[in-house]
Amino acid sequence: MNDEVLLLEEKQAILAAIVASSDDAIISKTLDGMITSWNPAAERLFGYTEAEAVGRHISLIIPDDRLDEEKFIIGKVANGEKVDHFETIRRDKKGGSVMISLTVSPIRDRKGKIIGASKIARDIGLRLQADEKQARLAAIVDTSDDTILSKTLDGFITSWNKAAVRMFGYSEQEAIGKHISLIIPEERIDEEAYIIGEIKKGNKVDHFQTVRRHKQGGMIPISLSVSPIIDETGKIIGASKIARDVSAQQELYRQLRDLNAKKDEFIALASHELKTPLTSIGGYLQILAQRVTDEKTKGFVQKSRQQVAHLTGLVNDLLDVSKIEAGKMKFQEADLNIREVIDNVIDLIAHANPGHELNLETSVTAAMLKGDAHRIEQVLVNLLNNAIRYSPDSKQIIVFLSEQNEGIKVGVKDFGVGIVPEKLQDIFSRYYRIDDNNPNVSGLGIGLYLCYEIITGHGGKIWAESEPGNGSTFWFVLPAKEVD
Repeated sequence: MNDEVLLLEEKQAILAAIVASSDDAIISKTLDGMITSWNPAAERLFGYTEAEAVGRHISLIIPDDRLDEEKFIIGKVANGEKVDHFETIRRDKKGGSVMISLTVSPIRDRKGKIIGASKIARDIGLRLQADEKQARLAAIVDTSDDTILSKTLDGFITSWNKAAVRMFGYSEQEAIGKHISLIIPEERIDEEAYIIGEIKKGNKVDHFQTVRRHKQGGMIPISLSVSPIIDETGKIIGASKIARDVSAQQELYRQLRDLNAKKDEFIALASHELKTPLTSIGGYLQILAQRVTDEKTKGFVQKSRQQVAHLTGLVNDLLDVSKIEAGKMKFQEADLNIREVIDNVIDLIAHANPGHELNLETSVTAAMLKGDAHRIEQVLVNLLNNAIRYSPDSKQIIVFLSEQNEGIKVGVKDFGVGIVPEKLQDIFSRYYRIDDNNPNVSGLGIGLYLCYEIITGHGGKIWAESEPGNGSTFWFVLPAKEVD
């Protein structure tokens, strides 16, 4: 008899230990609903200590609008039935809602009479949140206009949304379980090896332009973004792909390219057609200037010659842009002393703008390189004219020349209006004007673009430094070359 008692006590101790160490809340109660046991997990889940809970009615943790559930559960238990995985909401000590899954079983005495119920309650809040999040993501994927699919690292398709069905023609049933090569043209199979290689490294592949194959054999130009799929342990187990059909964008790009080519062709043709009459007008004005004796008339003729020269410069710039776009801009390289080029340009600009003071700051007497003297002169003329144009209230312009490790460095500094930082990155773009709203500043926005193309065409670099209200400095560096 003593052995039986000891064995029973041992079993009870084991059960008590299991209950105490369980992660699930385990509660027992009478058929009247009075709590008779309350394990540590129940304390954590509901906030009440064992002392606070035992002896209280189970309605302690049941919201008022769910009291009928208790009647249903007790009814089942009283009939000897088990209630499995009953998902509901209970209330913690602070009044918060706790989402749980309940399993309730009858408690019987030695005679088999049902005397109460044991409840196991598991917190499913995180699981429900995860399910809700998963449902939201699934809805997003399902309704996305972009193709979204996933695959294993071996390339087998594991998910395939509705947009994928529309794009490639294969149903979800036809695609899942098949290898991704189902939609990859044979000549592009190597792309898959590259993409999977990047995914295995944990890298994302963004906006990968390629072509994939439709069920009917047609080719679809797409932009791919591929990301690793990582499990709870941080292991990469697959890849998710987002594919966007770029057929419309490519067609639009082709149309824009054709329009751009026609525009360049028109500009080149118009510039050539304008150049001939401008040359004639300039010649006639030169003859007229020699024959006119009246000072007032001479002034009119001189102003006309200046405007023709300005217009001729604009036409020549447009012709240069056309040459650049057609890849026909050529440089006549020869030995040159850039100090002489700078001196000549300063004299030229100073003569045309007697109200401005142009100073050269340098200790260099001769700086030899190989390049196109005419084109480098064109850059300097552009920079100096811009410096004068954008500094109407300042009469001083400084030109810098120095020899540095990276090459020959030249700068043009004005003390004018300056350039705001957000515009500095665009100033060398074609047809970009810093101040479109200023009617007093003329130009087509191609001067700095030409400067950039000429300097970079010589293997150099060009940039600007500026502060609004404190003027600008344009710098360029040309590589020093050994002369023959």
